[in-house]
Amino acid sequence: MWLVRFVCLAAVMLGASLASFATAYASTAPTTHNSANPVTGPPQIAGATILSGTAIEGGLIVARTMPDAQIWLDDTPIARADNGVFVIGFHRDSDQPVKITIIMADGTTHNSVLTPAQRDYNIQRIDGLKSQHVTPPPARIARIKADAAAVRAARDTRVPTGDFWTGFDWPARGRISGVFGSQRILNGVPRQPHYGLDIAGPTGTPVYAPASGVVTLVKDLYFSGWTVMLAHGLGVNSAFLHLDMAAVKTGDAITRGQLIGHIGATGRATGPHLDWRIDWNGRRIDPGLLVDMTNKP
Repeated sequence: MWLVRFVCLAAVMLGASLASFATAYASTAPTTHNSANPVTGPPQIAGATILSGTAIEGGLIVARTMPDAQIWLDDTPIARADNGVFVIGFHRDSDQPVKITIIMADGTTHNSVLTPAQRDYNIQRIDGLKSQHVTPPPARIARIKADAAAVRAARDTRVPTGDFWTGFDWPARGRISGVFGSQRILNGVPRQPHYGLDIAGPTGTPVYAPASGVVTLVKDLYFSGWTVMLAHGLGVNSAFLHLDMAAVKTGDAITRGQLIGHIGATGRATGPHLDWRIDWNGRRIDPGLLVDMTNKP
């Protein structure tokens, strides 16, 4: 009997020793954690906490991880603020899953896959138009290309992270006259989708900064007329199109709620309105998903 008790006691002690060794090893060795996010479920990013947003076409997820973590979107490194905040954006036509990798300072790796929910957009077909009403005249092509280069340079400008990650405010008061994602097919040729949120209002209606940032462009562009671009940090930019006039200049540091211009109908516009656009590293984001739509201006 005493021999049986001795063997049982030895087995218990050996098991406890092995468990302690495994725990100690796990606390020091790098590990990998994986998670997947189905389209129908709430988004989850392993190694981070989502503060706002969801995985959907035109959506912007704001999340926070450890301040010393590295973040990758597929094979591209993602900027992170000093407080650990980072963002992930989905273009209008993002129909493929994306992989997010977060590597902690101790080597622990977290992998997540997000699949953006798909949206239906308003598509309008118009045929029988004269060519000059569809395609810009050749004399304007050089200006249009120069405008596009100026916009790209503004988008690529990097600035300190502002307060956008706490939420965006409405930039102007008025009627919603156009939504993100809509598209026209003119004479059988698909035109560029509408990437903004249109707010119609009388000429001269004030336009305010929806979040803090730095002005990276103030220019009269062929298509969008007087345009102001505001960099918010982490690759997030706002653009305010068709302004009657701008109240800021390139390089200005802007606070939330500061006047930046007035609604107008400059450029190719059919009436006075603000076309408010947001992009993240060139991916077009729907402003309507970032503001409180129950409290429209």
